[in-house]
Amino acid sequence: MRYEGLGKPFRCGQCQHKLQPIGEPVEVHSDLAFEALVTHSAVPVLVDFWAPWCGPCKMVAPEVRKVARETAGRLLIAKVNTEEMPTLGYRFRVAAIPTMALFRNGLEVARQAGAMPAPQIQKFIEQAEPVKS
Repeated sequence: MRYEGLGKPFRCGQCQHKLQPIGEPVEVHSDLAFEALVTHSAVPVLVDFWAPWCGPCKMVAPEVRKVARETAGRLLIAKVNTEEMPTLGYRFRVAAIPTMALFRNGLEVARQAGAMPAPQIQKFIEQAEPVKS
């Protein structure tokens, strides 16, 4: 699946069966992958900056998965482990984790630090960038 095509139907290259939209957070493992994702995605990208040792990050992970399922096809959620990729944490001045940043067309449009339940995450997204139903 190409980032430019997110939000549109994808079909299997062999059988042409319609594929389900991405309904799980996507782990980002390189600066290049992150840049391609936030720059080329046709839908807004919510980035969860987190670390494995962070208790609140562990608490918010299932909430982030709920939001990913509920907004599949209209929003993409990416997870950035700041321990594996500290350059992204520094670049975006992530001072506390978890931090969620919403990107549209490669630009950060909103940010919220701290753990939140799924409804609060959705409210944060809607206030910053209304997601079409």
